[in-house]
Amino acid sequence: MLTLRHLAIDTVRENVAFLNRRCTRYHVEDFLGLGRVEVRNDGRSLLAVLNIVDDPAIVAPDEIGLSDPAFGQLGLAAGSAVHLVPPTPPESFELVRAKVGGAALTDEQLAAIIRDVTDQRYSKIEIAAFLIACASFMTTAEVLGLTRAMIAAGTRLHWEGLGTIADKHCIGGIPGNRTSMIVVPIVAAHGLPIPKTSSRAITSPAGTADTMEVLANVDVPVERMQALVREAKGCLVWGGHVRLSPADDILISVERPLAIDTREQLVASILSKKVAAGSTHLLIDIPVGPSAKIRSAGEAVRLRKLFEHVGDRLGLTLEVAITDGSQPVGRGIGPVLEARDVMAVLRNAPAGPADLKERALLLAGRILEFDPAVRGGSGNRRARELLESGAALASMGRIIALQGPPPAVATLGSLVAEVASPADGIVSSLDCYRLARIARLAGAPTDKGAGIDLLRKVGDPVRRGEPLYRIHASTNADFTFAQAHAADDNGVRVVG
Repeated sequence: MLTLRHLAIDTVRENVAFLNRRCTRYHVEDFLGLGRVEVRNDGRSLLAVLNIVDDPAIVAPDEIGLSDPAFGQLGLAAGSAVHLVPPTPPESFELVRAKVGGAALTDEQLAAIIRDVTDQRYSKIEIAAFLIACASFMTTAEVLGLTRAMIAAGTRLHWEGLGTIADKHCIGGIPGNRTSMIVVPIVAAHGLPIPKTSSRAITSPAGTADTMEVLANVDVPVERMQALVREAKGCLVWGGHVRLSPADDILISVERPLAIDTREQLVASILSKKVAAGSTHLLIDIPVGPSAKIRSAGEAVRLRKLFEHVGDRLGLTLEVAITDGSQPVGRGIGPVLEARDVMAVLRNAPAGPADLKERALLLAGRILEFDPAVRGGSGNRRARELLESGAALASMGRIIALQGPPPAVATLGSLVAEVASPADGIVSSLDCYRLARIARLAGAPTDKGAGIDLLRKVGDPVRRGEPLYRIHASTNADFTFAQAHAADDNGVRVVG
């Protein structure tokens, strides 16, 4: 037996074990060729990638060290006695081999794969093989089967007695598009329950959870989340506590570095999370633009049809809004700046970003029309009434109060650089991807006060030397990285 040691190393979503090369209980060579090890004790087991260390200060010869996520998943106290066995390859990987060979998988076969993925029985290389095979060829029936398997592998929330449970989701790719933080209080003010669980940013400058955390606590346990929805009719919380479709989080961690983002996997990812969250009525926002995820109207229609097909078979009432994704929404890109824009809209401030306001009203209106008491076509008028009367702001105040204060006060980055126009003319385009990249290099979303404050949008006149946007950062290194990237290509096109 070895003594279990907790190593405070964040390996994100990968379980990693650390074994001393001079281990006194096992021959390290027995595990090296496998690259993984199974840790066992009292009916508990954990598969982990194996790393060998030579420094006994990290792991002693009679210890096995586990990274932070692995230690938490095994669920044993530090100092517990454990033993090691060579890992058994998951039987379902033969199904992945069949998929690589061009086979269409059944619901049962997809469920077997997703169960093993959720149980951390797949290495990242094996997950990558599955994702690439699905990206190469996937039937509509397989998309439905994959979605069902992902729902079944995690928690599923139930909202007894609340009737219609509304939700919205944007497929992403547009900086500053924080409509959820306006839509949720509008819909909640109307009285329609809308429990919004959101992710933190992975490759973008801010996710809804990152921006909401500027204003309130988002790290809310599921029981508390359900209670505050019953009281305030809405919430804006991080989905990490809820364990909705946990296989999706694992798949995404491999998809991102591989730049795999097919419409089939996108649909399975989003709908599995929403059904697991207990949603009955869902609005999907698909922005379309030259630097968005979806680049053409035809592509958007194909994606809409796939959402509708799968959603219908899952029992969802689903609507799709195809919106303008040609440029960022609002002025701010980064948590503090985006929270500023959101609150300006909710407060009906004259200087609030009109594009963010109108897009949020469009989406909120579509959701309100899920309510049988709201006549078709009148949802936008009702949403505007709730916003302009102050009811939405009051609703947001209740949600913030119930979720509690944020873990830390976030302030705008004090290092500021203006990016100037190289010529006189009109702003003809803004590159969403490039601007998001600059904001991330400035430190967003880890540094909530970092990002970009846009001073010009498409169609605005500008003179040579006038600022197009401001970069905000808090550390010199991030500030330098962002400035260098903007100097290479600032992401704004100006035509004379």
